[in-house]
Amino acid sequence: MARPVDVVVVGGGILGLATAHAVLQRLEGASVVVLEKEAEVATHQTGRNSGVVHSGIYYAPGSLKARLAVEGGDRLLAFCEEHGIAHDRCGKLVAAAGAGEDARLHDLAERARANGVPVAELAPGAAREHEPHLHCTSALHVPSTGRADFGAVARRLADLVAGAGGSVRTGVRVTGGHPAVDGWALDTDAGPIAAGFLVGCAGLQADRLARRTGHDPGVRIVPFRGEYLDVLAPSADLLHGLVYPVPDPRFPFLGVHLTRSLDGHVHAGPNAVLALAREGYGRWSLSPRDLAETLAWPGTGRLIGRYWRPGLDELRRSLSRRRFVRAAQRLLPDLDAADFRRAPSGIRAQSLDRQGSLVDDFHLVDGDRAVHVVNAPSPAATASLAIGEMVADRVAGRITRP
Repeated sequence: MARPVDVVVVGGGILGLATAHAVLQRLEGASVVVLEKEAEVATHQTGRNSGVVHSGIYYAPGSLKARLAVEGGDRLLAFCEEHGIAHDRCGKLVAAAGAGEDARLHDLAERARANGVPVAELAPGAAREHEPHLHCTSALHVPSTGRADFGAVARRLADLVAGAGGSVRTGVRVTGGHPAVDGWALDTDAGPIAAGFLVGCAGLQADRLARRTGHDPGVRIVPFRGEYLDVLAPSADLLHGLVYPVPDPRFPFLGVHLTRSLDGHVHAGPNAVLALAREGYGRWSLSPRDLAETLAWPGTGRLIGRYWRPGLDELRRSLSRRRFVRAAQRLLPDLDAADFRRAPSGIRAQSLDRQGSLVDDFHLVDGDRAVHVVNAPSPAATASLAIGEMVADRVAGRITRP
């Protein structure tokens, strides 16, 4: 590509494509190129999740996650409606099923209301009107939760980018880059690319991309594998929609939950196991480089030292289907262990700081004619259209065009 382009977006997941689409809308006539290292878009986090459009109940009031999940969820479902993509707004239940969980559930309800999300606190009988086989001491009904085909959303965004004059190039990996007179000189395995502005939406490789282009994000991506089990009939028939446990407030994970997808398949999961490779979807997948980098980061040892007990519980659940099934049976006791099968896993790209704290909010790092999204785990897919507009606004305010 000899002619410089105005904006290069690295990463062809739903967030990178939403950002490219927003830039094209914000900057009329801009040249925008999306670079994706895989052969297709939406290969990693976008295409490997439960398909839930989150309502915004879990996140700290005033945070980007809280604001953009609410705004982005509405916009995502409207986008699906406009473009004929499978979706619905089915609602969900968060169920208290153990000691001390009723108080935590009430706190969650208060947080939801602070974020502007309508919820209803239910007694067990009222909860079973939604899910007849649910076991709980209380529950929270969240009617605004939805479901969508995120992969289809990403593919449609790619079409819209191309239709607006942009380009989506798959099979192109960015290997480095340095500032140039008019922006960036990027090195790729398909040759050099000149860009006026660089946007990093690289997911599992986000921190590496930032460092390769001279920006220290101050965090490292630590991969957590989320494993799922398929739930087959007759147990699958016991679930109507979406049922979640009360989450542990120490972690940005939601616990093993039960979801009926748009195509009718029922899944249990995910757990959250520290993975041995950033793209290690198999239980025994190992990347020596990824593992060494994770272990060398100062925050990793601090995180393990602080939370080794729940981490060990997650590992045990990973190795024992019986333990995994028991977690699902806390919500629906009538589930039969014989009806569970291993299903494909996903990897959550979670940023970890030097002090051993999991970064709880979306995190963007500004550089010289660049912006990198270095923490965008769930609910980033839900919030993708809103995040993309926020990034596009930053680009528009700082880009220099002829």
